[in-house]
Amino acid sequence: MTHPFAAIPGFLRLNLLSVKLSPLRLRSRDFGLRPAIVLMLALVMALPGQAMAQSTADDNLPVAEIQAFSEVFERIKRGYVEDVDDATLLKNAMRGMLSELDPHSAYLDRDAYENLRETTEGEFGGIGIEVGMENGQLVVITPIDDTPAERAGLQARDTILRIDDTPTDRMNLQDAVDLMRGEPGTSIQITVVSAGGGSPRTISVTREIIRTESVKSEILEPGYGYLRISQFQSRTGSQVVDALDELREDGPLSGLVLDLRNNPGGVLQAAVDAVDAFVSQGLIVYTEGRLPDSQMSFSATPRTAEPNVPLVVLINGGSASAAEIVAGALQDQRRAVIMGTESFGKGSVQQIMPLGNGEGLKLTTALYYTPNGRSIQAQGIEPDVEVVRGRLQVAEQSNLRVRESDLSGHLGNNIEDAADSRSERLTDDYQLGEALNLLKALNVIGQR
Repeated sequence: MTHPFAAIPGFLRLNLLSVKLSPLRLRSRDFGLRPAIVLMLALVMALPGQAMAQSTADDNLPVAEIQAFSEVFERIKRGYVEDVDDATLLKNAMRGMLSELDPHSAYLDRDAYENLRETTEGEFGGIGIEVGMENGQLVVITPIDDTPAERAGLQARDTILRIDDTPTDRMNLQDAVDLMRGEPGTSIQITVVSAGGGSPRTISVTREIIRTESVKSEILEPGYGYLRISQFQSRTGSQVVDALDELREDGPLSGLVLDLRNNPGGVLQAAVDAVDAFVSQGLIVYTEGRLPDSQMSFSATPRTAEPNVPLVVLINGGSASAAEIVAGALQDQRRAVIMGTESFGKGSVQQIMPLGNGEGLKLTTALYYTPNGRSIQAQGIEPDVEVVRGRLQVAEQSNLRVRESDLSGHLGNNIEDAADSRSERLTDDYQLGEALNLLKALNVIGQR
C-alpha cells in the first residue's frame, strides 16, 4: 500500500565529488562502455557506508551482466530505427528495473509524481478507477464510488485489454494510467473481459474531474448505522469520527455496518486512524522490511469513538491494501465480524522517495502484518461469514399476501416512505441486508 510522500531518514545521498572508480578502476575501454555508463557504475560503487555495510562478500558487481548491458545500450544507440538520446535510454532502464520487481514499484516522472499527490489529496482528472498489473495484464482493482468508471459498469477483477486503440499487453502501469487520464468531457473506449470469462466488451467512458469523498454514512433502520469508506485519504480518519458523531444524532447505535467493499486502499495512517475509532488498545498493524525505516508498528490509543457498538465489516475482491489492514485488525482483535468474500491480497508497503531531479521513486520496502502476525500479501482476508453479492427477488408465482402499501393510490406518510427507500436499498444489496440481519442477531444474543 502507498505510504505517501514519506521522507526516508537516511536516504542515500551520493556526493559526486567523492566518486572514485577504485577498487575496480573501471575504464570505458575495459568493457567498451560509453562515458554515461561508466559514471553510472561509479555512482553504484560510491554508495556510502550504510549501504555497503548491508552487503555481503558475495555481493560483487556482476561484471558479465554489466558488459551485456553496455552492449545492449550501444546496439540501441547505433542501430535503432530512430535516434535515442542517452538520458532517455537510462530513464527507460530505470523504469524497467523497477517494473520487473513487483506490480507496485515504479519510477515516477514529474507528471506521475504530481498525479500521485493529487490522488492522495482526493481530486484528480480521469475516469475514477484503481488498476494494477497481474501476470502482465492490466486488471481493475476497483472502480471508485460515484465516478464514470463505476457508472459505466466496470467491476473489480475485470481485465482491460485495450484503451482506445492501444493494447495493454506488456504496457507498464504508469502508461496505462496516463492513457486513462485526460481533459474532462473527453471520452475513451475501454475493452474489458470479466473475471468470470465471456466475450470482451467495449465500454465508452467520459472523463470527469474526480473529487472523491472517502466517507459516507446513513441510518439504515432506527439504531443501525451504515458507514462507507471508499478509499483511505489523508483526512479519512477524522471523517470517520465526524460520521459516527452524525449517526449518533438520531440516538444511540445498536449496530454498525462498515463497508470496505471495492476500497483500493490508500494512506496507511488513515487506515490506522479508522481502526483506532473502534478499538481502545492493542496492536493494529506492523510492517517488516530490510531498511530500518520500514520497521513500523501502530497501536490503538485509549481515545476511541465507538468502542462497544456491534460491528460488521463488509469486504470483497476489490478490498485491498489499507482496507485489508482495517479488516484484518478488527478481525484479529475480535472487534468485528468480517462478512462478504475474500479480499484482494495486497499486503505490501510502498514508500515514495523524492529524487534530486524533481521526480520520484515508488518502491516496495516492506510487508505489513495483522496483529496476529498474518501476512496478507497474495492471500487476502478470509471473511468470518461468506456472503456473495446478489439481489433478493421474490418469485413471480409466490403467493404473498397483498398489503395496503401494494394498492395503487394508497396513502403514505414520511416515516413509511423513508423506510421503503431504505428497504429497497437493502433488497438491491444482499450483502448489506445480511450484515444488518447479523447485527440484529448479535443484539438478541447479547441481551440473553
